Amino acid sequence: MIKLLRRSAVVLALSVAGAALVLAANPQPQSYLLAVTNGALSMDQAVQMVEQRYHARVVKAQTLKEEGRTVYVLRLLDDAGKVWTVRVNAANGAVL
Repeated sequence: MIKLLRRSAVVLALSVAGAALVLAANPQPQSYLLAVTNGALSMDQAVQMVEQRYHARVVKAQTLKEEGRTVYVLRLLDDAGKVWTVRVNAANGAVL
């Protein structure tokens, strides 16, 4: 029983260390990590993720249904005055 508990503790420690290494190698905004954990991304999380990723401000946000999936359509404005649109899959946080 003690060996099993020790083995479980080692596996858990390695899992946590592995997750930390993945995050250090590929840092993602916290909102994206929440999306992976919860299986869905809120509009607020999508806005935060896109603003951090593109270093721009979201000036307009819409939710659309496309081909049976929810998509956030976000209009961004950067400091140079450039405006563009980013589409985010609400189910998994992927930028489309």
